[in-house]
Amino acid sequence: MGRWQPGARERLEQAALDLFLEQGFAETTVPQITARAGLTTRTFFRHFADKREVLFAGDELVPEQVARFMAEAPPSLGPMELITEGLAPTAAEMFEGRSLDYLLRRRSAIDAEPALHERELRKFSLLSESLEQGFRDRGVDGLTARLAAEIAVTTFRIAVHRWLEQHGDPDLPATVNQTLSAMRHLTSTPSP
Repeated sequence: MGRWQPGARERLEQAALDLFLEQGFAETTVPQITARAGLTTRTFFRHFADKREVLFAGDELVPEQVARFMAEAPPSLGPMELITEGLAPTAAEMFEGRSLDYLLRRRSAIDAEPALHERELRKFSLLSESLEQGFRDRGVDGLTARLAAEIAVTTFRIAVHRWLEQHGDPDLPATVNQTLSAMRHLTSTPSP
């Protein structure tokens, strides 16, 4: 097949994910992925640095996305208001264009491989660092910036996990809002 056919990236992603789930991440090679996709190894490396990047491409954009989100938010919003108003639409934007089936299969592949699980945790750490810096850039003190970043990332991670477990029902923004509501309830519930 020609390397210039449309959808090469998507075909490579699909072929890689199929192979990761069939035979495991470690056992899957780039030539196997390209053979399954009907493309060349050269085409693979035009789109991805290595086979891990099939699952994590775009992570390097997280700091830019966070900086844009923080810059576009009204300066009057405090950290919790920013999280409450911005987390759901931002989460939906991050997964835009990805089918629920793909995301469920991706999660299965990551859960099956410790090295991929570590990479996923690194992604959340990068997100937290970016958010913390974004809050600091907005004039928030260090402790509050760190707490707000961790609250946002934890809420996001739990909401995405719940959303995938529930096979997309309710939708991701509703699941984020439910998770935020549960978190707020924790802080207002009196101790026994």
